[in-house]
This record gives sequence, C-alpha cells and structure tokens, in this order.
Amino acid sequence: MTEVLIGRQPIYDRDLRVFGYELLFRSAEPGQATIVDGERATSDVVLNALVEIGLDRLVGDAHAFINLTHNFVLGGYPTALPPDRVVLEILESAPADDDLVGAVRGLREAGYTVALDDFDFRDSLRPLVETATIVKLDLQALGRPGVEANVRRLRGYNVRLLAEKVETHDDLAFCRELGFDYYQGYFFCKPDLVRERRIPGNRLAVLLLLAKLQDPETDFSELEALIAQDVSLSYKVLRLINSAFYARPTKVESIRQALILLGTRLVATWVTLIAMASVEDKPTELMTTAMVRGRMCEMLARAQRVPNKDMYFTAGLFSVLDALLDAPMAEVLERLPLSDELEQALLEGTGPLGATLQAVLAYERAEWDAIDLPGVEPHVLAAAYLDAIAWAHDMRAALTS
Repeated sequence: MTEVLIGRQPIYDRDLRVFGYELLFRSAEPGQATIVDGERATSDVVLNALVEIGLDRLVGDAHAFINLTHNFVLGGYPTALPPDRVVLEILESAPADDDLVGAVRGLREAGYTVALDDFDFRDSLRPLVETATIVKLDLQALGRPGVEANVRRLRGYNVRLLAEKVETHDDLAFCRELGFDYYQGYFFCKPDLVRERRIPGNRLAVLLLLAKLQDPETDFSELEALIAQDVSLSYKVLRLINSAFYARPTKVESIRQALILLGTRLVATWVTLIAMASVEDKPTELMTTAMVRGRMCEMLARAQRVPNKDMYFTAGLFSVLDALLDAPMAEVLERLPLSDELEQALLEGTGPLGATLQAVLAYERAEWDAIDLPGVEPHVLAAAYLDAIAWAHDMRAALTS
C-alpha cells in the first residue's frame, strides 16, 4: 500500500472560529517526490482519511476540504463521502465542460458543499459558479487588484467567498473589508504588531509566569506556591490532572499531591499550557497549533533518540509565543530564562533542535521538500504529525472540560 503524507491547513469563519481544514497530501514513498497521477492522488487521500485515519482524527468536528479532479467527480466517487463532513474542492485544472457542471449540480442536490479552487473569473466558468457553494480566491496569486475584481464579478452569484493565502493581519483586514466569509492562511501564527507597542499587562502576566516556570532555580516549594496563589490556575491544574485524559484511579486533591505524583517538570508543563491558553482575543487554533508543534517535536526527538525530548516539546510550544503575545520573538525571549540552544532554535532555527522545529514548521505548511532530518523517514514524520493532532485534540478537550 502506498504511504501518503497528509497535512491540514485551517479555514476560519468570520469570527475566526475553525470552519474546516483543507487536507494536503503527497506520496511518502522513498524517491517519489510527488504523486503524478491526479486520480491516484485523490484516491489515496480519500482512502487514508476515511478508512485508515478517520475524519474525526484528522479534522475533529470541522469540515474536511478535499481536492477532486475532473474524472474523480465524473466517476461518482465523491458520493462515498459523508456530505455533512466534507467540502468537495474542484481543482482549477478541471475543464468546466457540461459533464462536470452536471456532476456538480448532482452533488449539490445530494447535499454536498462544493468549492471552486484557485478561482479566477472568466465567462466559461459561469455555469460552474452558478452551481457551486464556495469560491476560493488566492490572495497571493491574484494580488489585491485581482481579488477586488473577482469579488465585484461574483457579487451577483449566490456563493460564499473564501480567501486563500491570507498570510498577515493586514491581509486579513483587507479581505474582511471585501466581505469574505472564510479565511485560509497562516496570519494567526504571526504577531499583530503595532509600532512602538508594548506587551499588554494581561499578557505580560502570562509571560512572567512562563519565565518562572522555565527558571531552573524554581524548586518544588516555589512551584507549589506559584500555582496555589492563583485560585483559577490551581482549579484548572487539578481539573486537568483528574480528567479523562489521565484516567487516574484515585483523585488528586492538592497541588502538592500533584507535584509528588507527577513530578515538577510535568506539572510545570501543564501549567504552561493552561497559562498560554488563557490569553484572550486569539483564535483557539493558535493554541492547537502550539500543542501540535510541541508534541510533534517531542515525537521526532524520540525518533532521533534525543535525550532531552522535553526541550523539543517546549520549542514547538513556544514557537507561537510571538503571535500569542503580539510581540517580536526576540523581545519575548529576552524575558524568559531559556537555554542558548532553545533560544537559538526559536530565533534562528539552528542546531539539531532548530532543525527539528523547522522540519515541523515545514510539515505544517506541506512544504515537504524543505524537510531535512537525516535518518527520519517520511512515514515517521506522518505518524508523528497524526499523533500530535490526536494528542492536541485530547488535550484541548481536557483543558476545556
């Protein structure tokens, strides 16, 4: 059976809640850079997502956006997919002939949501637009004038608009002004920087807590006091430790008991997660991304037989701190007592730790050719990513239960 690398990119609604994930994929067979056959590519992603992996594990309760070729649509294969869970994307390379238009119309009548990918309006596409549900416009490919022109022409049709490649907060503001319904891109992983802006007080408090948690001089008693002085934090730590995520046979009644049973390092990690998740006015996907990165870095550290896998987890987790706190990473790290190795990995992507973090970031963006981790096979990367998604899903459920 062909091994397939599967990634995902979040798609947000107007309130920046995750509406779905576009599934990205390619062959993981050694020496095979891409899946050349479009029909095979579509078949593989559907087979792996539904049969081997499961949509729930890949996208939770969100929608799965799946790219489909012309012949795959005409073959009737999409009807094997659950209409309430998927958005069927018609690739821009698919010829808009009568057969395709008829097939799309049939899918709509069967309850499917159909999107037109990498769209650029021309008259020959009118019949497809009239039958589609969502139209995706690539901000980087079309440029802002091209996007504006397409939006004007699409306003007369009953379609929802999705902006792709929204990479900055300025891009997001531009697309919101045009009335887009959905946004896809990595703007949420970047800080919203304002000239001469300082870290807000509520986020500064989180940063100061993280500094104390990362300080190697913080001992058992200090950590206990640090957690216990914040009633809300203490409650959340105990709720997490007593959740189904741990399934402990006996209930943990106090922070001291938690520290004794689980150790200071593990409790400090959970407090770090809780503190970061407490930052308001940020999409929840940002913390999900942090947890996926952290867990995947940890899994790859294990695959490379690295002794200090905890530091790898921290690198992935902290890679979103600039976006979380809306401050340059260098400014954030100045306030944290991190090792030189961890700081260089976060700032420069250097060293073995930095290489692993860069590999995780490349996998996240489906830039698989940019991954350079000697000795780590593609199927190991794919397994680490899927494990990280599942772990992050379970952790978020435990944090919010």
